Amino acid sequence: MSDKTTHFGYKTVDEVEKQQKVGEVFHSVASKYDIMNDVMSAGLHRGWKRFAVEVSGVKPGDKVLDIAGGSGDLSKLFAKKVGQDGEVILTDINASMLAVGRDRMIDAGLSVPATQCNAEKLPFPDNTFDCVIVAFGLRNMTHKDIALKEMQRVLKTGGRLLVLEFSKVWQPLEKLYDAYSFKFLPFMGKLIAKDAESYQYLAESIRMHPDQETLKQMMLDAGLGKVDYYNLSAGVVALHKGYKT
Repeated sequence: MSDKTTHFGYKTVDEVEKQQKVGEVFHSVASKYDIMNDVMSAGLHRGWKRFAVEVSGVKPGDKVLDIAGGSGDLSKLFAKKVGQDGEVILTDINASMLAVGRDRMIDAGLSVPATQCNAEKLPFPDNTFDCVIVAFGLRNMTHKDIALKEMQRVLKTGGRLLVLEFSKVWQPLEKLYDAYSFKFLPFMGKLIAKDAESYQYLAESIRMHPDQETLKQMMLDAGLGKVDYYNLSAGVVALHKGYKT
């Protein structure tokens, strides 16, 4: 046990243990991840992701890095945007999730390389990408500040970082959202993915994630400029966008 601790949902755990535990969650849910996303968001996640792609400003010929891209929804959308002259790289720290994404790219006839890597130590040179996106992955990272600095590092000057993540819901909806998160999600996780515990963790991890203004400041602290955000679905999700200046 090291002397450094962090949060795993509502529990306090050793930093090394967190990465292992998050890995176990996503190994467990990988095969049912897309079905559960549809159930959890009533299909809204597809619209959130399409909105992110539109806001990204990505055009033909651009290079895009999809971090914690899992089953590849965003990589697929971006691959269509950048066309044959562009490049999209799908990454995830979790081999099970990455395998699902890689297979989906092949099934769709898309040439999208899949790379297993840790967002806190990206294996790419400085100033490589026009756009970096992380969707529903930042909250699972142990050192979010380090990961954000790495994303800023690999962006070209003028490049955009987009963070699509669950956030702080509109206050009048909080009680209803809590009931949904802590009763319905684990129940559906048990029913569909045969894993209530992982979905209990995912609900807790959303509550532990920084709110909209805090994440905006974290992105500024990581060296990004002109950071702004869009609240989607009454703040259930927020899309943050910042530029490398």
